[in-house]
Amino acid sequence: MSQTTSDSPPDATRDGVTSTTGGDRAQYGLCAGLAVLGALLLADAARIGHATSSNDPVGPRPVPVILGILLLVTAALYAVDVFRGGVGSAEEGEDVDLSTGADWKTLGLLAGFFVLNAVLIEPLGWVISGTILFAGSAFALGNRHHVRGLLFGLALALSTFYAFAIGLDVNLPAGVLQGIL
Repeated sequence: MSQTTSDSPPDATRDGVTSTTGGDRAQYGLCAGLAVLGALLLADAARIGHATSSNDPVGPRPVPVILGILLLVTAALYAVDVFRGGVGSAEEGEDVDLSTGADWKTLGLLAGFFVLNAVLIEPLGWVISGTILFAGSAFALGNRHHVRGLLFGLALALSTFYAFAIGLDVNLPAGVLQGIL
């Protein structure tokens, strides 16, 4: 009786998916992409001059540095997980019939409302164009309560308008409502 041995690592089973230890190249490619993005972010952050003011004593540099470090750490941890045989579980959350085609009517309506928003934002202002965008998107996704959709769209547009104006000190176009808002 002869035994044959293999130099390949044993298969590991995780969540019902069998994989070999060592991972696959596509997942390592994603790890490399995350690492490159993190390194580029750190290199770009190093070029930011030291600028502080009385309003902002920290300056603009810490946020990209923190994000770059987090991307590098995520890439390293993901590479270790892939090397150990980690495999993501199959999506089980939605009932999606993959045999049916795309809903081009819905996609067309959504694209149309986004283009309409881009065209109308300057002359009519964000509040009106945002209301049309939000209500139109709700309509495209199946909402048939038009008045309620318009009211929710108006509420979202006004809240984002004032969140940008007051919270971020960024003025969105007021359009025809200039002086009223």
